[in-house]
Amino acid sequence: MTSEITLFVNPAAGRGRGARAARPAASALRAAGFRVRTVLGENAGDALTRARAAVADGTGALIAVGGDGLAHLALQAVAGTRTPLGLVAAGTGNDFARALGLPVRDPAAAGRLIAEALKEDRIRDVDLGRTGGRWFGTVLASGFDSRVNDRGNRLRWPAGRLRYDLAMLVELAALRPFPYRITLDDGAVLETEATLVAVGNAPSYGGGMRICPGADLTDGLFDVTVVGACSRSTLLRVFPKVYRGTHVERREVTVHRAAKVEIAAEGVSGYADGERLGRLPLTARCVPGAVRVIGPRTGLPVPL
Repeated sequence: MTSEITLFVNPAAGRGRGARAARPAASALRAAGFRVRTVLGENAGDALTRARAAVADGTGALIAVGGDGLAHLALQAVAGTRTPLGLVAAGTGNDFARALGLPVRDPAAAGRLIAEALKEDRIRDVDLGRTGGRWFGTVLASGFDSRVNDRGNRLRWPAGRLRYDLAMLVELAALRPFPYRITLDDGAVLETEATLVAVGNAPSYGGGMRICPGADLTDGLFDVTVVGACSRSTLLRVFPKVYRGTHVERREVTVHRAAKVEIAAEGVSGYADGERLGRLPLTARCVPGAVRVIGPRTGLPVPL
């Protein structure tokens, strides 16, 4: 493997944490003997073009410095190639890094871990989801959660996570179930009213919300969490349980497993890794071993 590796940086991640995180991560990698080049980009499209060029030029690894949005962009550059992906988690959510057992908001530690892992060849293949030509690492969300994302993206105030807290309150006031048609592996069809449907390659989204707590990055299957029709008071009781993953014990929640999932519902958008995919229907496929990732000394842990 070449000793030159590429830092793929989102300077805006986590209100500027991305730019600040790049420096200690790069220092740790250089101290370990690696040559480091940095890729920024004028916008997402330009950044992806530059990242793909670095992969095509034979960079030894692509190291994404930012949150789940940048990890999602990096996946579009490395999935299906032999170039390993490292994550320096410096965003708001960081759920893909959590699923891989990597440090969160500790760029120096992440840089040291990546350097050690590259030298010791601690690289493993993990699954990805693919929908509409896009790869995703964590969860494809639809329903109440995606409507919160839609509304939060439209709000100009307040800033940061508070914008999505406000969006959640507004959507909670307008809560209603959606008639879904869910097809699993081209076989079983579920027609049901649901508050949300989440297709999980990894367990969590939204900064540690374990919506699909049993999802495994190496089993070739999605966990599909369906939260049925419920009242505002019920959703408020269920919501806190999501952080521990115990919501799946509620009678309103069912979990299915499949390698291919089609979800359809009128007026509902889909988001994956927090990035908007577009309106349903969407078909997602779990692709085993689609990306090589740089990981910790032990195997993939159960995230907390």
